[in-house]
Amino acid sequence: MGSTIPSHEPAAQRPAAAAPVPAASTPQLPGIDVSAYQGNVNWASVAPYIDFVYIKATEGTYYTNAYFAQQYNGSYDYGVIRGAYHFAIPNNSSGSAQADYFIGHGGGWSADGKTLPGALDIEYNPYGAECFGLSQSAMVNWIWNFVNEYAAREHAYPPIYSTTDWWTTCTGNYSGFAAYDPLWIANFSASGGGPLPAGWGYYTFWQYASSGSLPGDQDVFNGAYTRLQALATNG
Repeated sequence: MGSTIPSHEPAAQRPAAAAPVPAASTPQLPGIDVSAYQGNVNWASVAPYIDFVYIKATEGTYYTNAYFAQQYNGSYDYGVIRGAYHFAIPNNSSGSAQADYFIGHGGGWSADGKTLPGALDIEYNPYGAECFGLSQSAMVNWIWNFVNEYAAREHAYPPIYSTTDWWTTCTGNYSGFAAYDPLWIANFSASGGGPLPAGWGYYTFWQYASSGSLPGDQDVFNGAYTRLQALATNG
């Protein structure tokens, strides 16, 4: 997640391993996101230092994370609030097809207080054209297609992970999702998540570093633990 950000946004420098999270007036709960790149995670050593984790489940309609079960179930077993995320490939298939594939391979949500709604990772295309060859209006329609299918089936709206630069370039800075989908902003250089896409007055999650003292990318939840629990309980 976010592996293409430094190459597209030159100002976003890869931070040092001990990069601190800037102070904020609201609590900033520590978390991480991982993928197959991290392999089997030693949750006994990681869990005491985080409150949540997002784990890559799928990409397009052709890929599943071979380490997903160990990462997803292992974090749950150690008391970490966990969720799955889907890496969008809009030129591969429709948004609804990818939402269905995601749900069918670990991306579902349950109101157990320990499972976050599945997240949509939509960002720079690692395989070609930045916006996957879609116009801004077509991209917005694709995202709605995914969001509506996920919400209809899981009764929870998926958080959307992106960067402000990509969102502005590829959706025309469309503001319509802010009323439904929590924002997971990626910004490795600015404090406080930096400028946000249109519509969102605050972020719910912030990925502030692509490496650190814990496995994977480094994130925070923008609120108290009770609010994180509420998201996991109420969707």
